Amino acid sequence: MTKIHRAVFPAAGLGTRFLPATKAQPKEMLPLVDKPIIQYAVEEAVASGIDSLVIVTGRGKNSIEDHFDIAFELETILRERNKSHLLKLVRSIPDMIPICYIRQKEALGLGHAVLTARDLINKEPFAVLLGDDVIVSNPPCIRQMMDIYEEYQTSVVAIMEVPGEETDRYGIIKGRPLPKSDGRLFEVQDMVEKPSIETAPSNLAIIGRYILTPSIFDELEETGKGSGGEIQLTDGLRRLMAKQRVLAYKFDGKRHDAGDKLGFLKATVEFALDNEELGSAFRSYLKSLDIHNP
Repeated sequence: MTKIHRAVFPAAGLGTRFLPATKAQPKEMLPLVDKPIIQYAVEEAVASGIDSLVIVTGRGKNSIEDHFDIAFELETILRERNKSHLLKLVRSIPDMIPICYIRQKEALGLGHAVLTARDLINKEPFAVLLGDDVIVSNPPCIRQMMDIYEEYQTSVVAIMEVPGEETDRYGIIKGRPLPKSDGRLFEVQDMVEKPSIETAPSNLAIIGRYILTPSIFDELEETGKGSGGEIQLTDGLRRLMAKQRVLAYKFDGKRHDAGDKLGFLKATVEFALDNEELGSAFRSYLKSLDIHNP
């Protein structure tokens, strides 16, 4: 039985929805309370049993590499000042998991970002995690999907139900529920990128977690530029479906869209309330606000 050992993190996007904050820093490094967004997804991969990561970066993304590297000067200062708790916290980041980096030299879409990692995947099935989607779940979302893969040995995409008026923000699937899956696992019959409410085949939206077989690389290589002049992963998956079964899994957990300003603010509030150090004081502060006045 083939298992999943590697994960790909596309992180080369321009982050235009957060300008001007992302003019000089990657959106993946925006802090969600006390961690950069991307670290939540990396921790999810580690907790799921992933052995190594490939982070696809681009121009201006050096701070991602710096964050997951050893910071000798900072560690020395913390050691000299006997700040052992902070030293342990900082040192735990580069110790989490081996990471390779590769550059996507042109911003040609998610499908192209995944294709860029081809030579580092070594013809094995692999996971893809998008840092914009911060998911709270136990077991971790990608672990749930790895379990599905280990049973069915085929590609799996994560899905969630969305309101009909939001289908034009996602890839939407048409699927057939599999028996004895409690309505959580579907065989994908079609998928459409950002359809209108009138043309959407369902309200089941693909979100940023995937388990993919290495066959996806050949399909992406043959996929032309689609929506927005980019190589869409959805288009590659549709080609793959003609040759292999693709499953969709309605994961157990809560997803935060940290790639959207409002979603980022909501996630910040919820994570701050759950924070052991800040939660109580932050909850008191929120209660003190006069939110009824405009």
